[in-house]
Amino acid sequence: MKTRLYLPDGIEDLLQPAAWRFEQLRRSVLDLFASWGFQYIEPPVVEYLDTLLVSSGTDLDLQTLKVLDQLSGKQLGVRADLTSQVIRIDAQHHRGNDIERYCYAGPVVFASPVSAVNRTRLPFKVGVEIFGTEKIAADAEVVNLMLETVLMTGVADPVLLLGHMGVYHALVAALIDQEDLAIEDEPKLFKSVQLKSQSDIGQLLKPSRLTDYMKRLPMIMGDDLSIISSEMKGAPDGVHSAIEELKELRALIDISQGSLRFDLAELHGYGYHNGPVYSVYHPKYGSALAQGGRYDGSLDEEEKNKRPATGFDMDLKFILKEIEVKETELIFAPFMQGKERERLNNTIADIRTNGKRVVCALSD
Repeated sequence: MKTRLYLPDGIEDLLQPAAWRFEQLRRSVLDLFASWGFQYIEPPVVEYLDTLLVSSGTDLDLQTLKVLDQLSGKQLGVRADLTSQVIRIDAQHHRGNDIERYCYAGPVVFASPVSAVNRTRLPFKVGVEIFGTEKIAADAEVVNLMLETVLMTGVADPVLLLGHMGVYHALVAALIDQEDLAIEDEPKLFKSVQLKSQSDIGQLLKPSRLTDYMKRLPMIMGDDLSIISSEMKGAPDGVHSAIEELKELRALIDISQGSLRFDLAELHGYGYHNGPVYSVYHPKYGSALAQGGRYDGSLDEEEKNKRPATGFDMDLKFILKEIEVKETELIFAPFMQGKERERLNNTIADIRTNGKRVVCALSD
């Protein structure tokens, strides 16, 4: 019986010349991260499921492939995200409350494609995380590095989108407190705001002034925070505290090679972000090129052990699809023996030292 050679849907090979261009891109990105002082880590692809899903929502659980460990009898997970792994590493190895900077590059596996635009189930994520400070300067450093990384890959005129989870959280807390929102409906509300569906938001909430703010949330965007602030006039204090943080963040960001927009309904990620969130877009790409935000990077739910963190990641394979890849020149060397072969080998060595590619014949 003939073996059928095929791959699962959403899983693909990366072949020459794209594979070599991808490797060059990976190296360049890691060199950039290192130049900013980030320490490279390489977490395992498989971990115990309970630690792999730490500080995450149900979305990440659904995207994680699960297997049974034959040695321990415990469930293992094939990672669908690297942030939870960095949280574990920081909890195991960070020195007291010092600020730590981590960077990483590696594949993740999705149980199903995350979008119709990017059908792969095997993205290659590169990213950075800063642990140990709530200062807006840390978020600004991550955003500036995110922009520089995107520009380095060849994307011109990126669009930076800034939001803040504090706006959504403040409104949700007030809605639950007033009994305008049932606690069990909050995940549905989160999805509805992500999809910017005002009708779905209205169906989940009782009519009230707070409901009007939440329904307005998906439509509040632009490049002027003062106008956005006036749109939320009278909203809970937490909303305006978040907007003030966005003003502080904006002042520390270099957007000279791109453009900036604010979007208070920018609620990406797996549900663990709790502060500023950010994404980079470009018209020729159908979804975000890079995204990140602030979160609680702690394994312990006790308030006294909170470990603030912020970071971003991006899928290098998604970027690679729009990069023109050309085959580099290949020089062929004939098959020779004796003294002629010795002279030829010296010539080949010189050519290769100068960065050229040489392939040697194996016979006459």
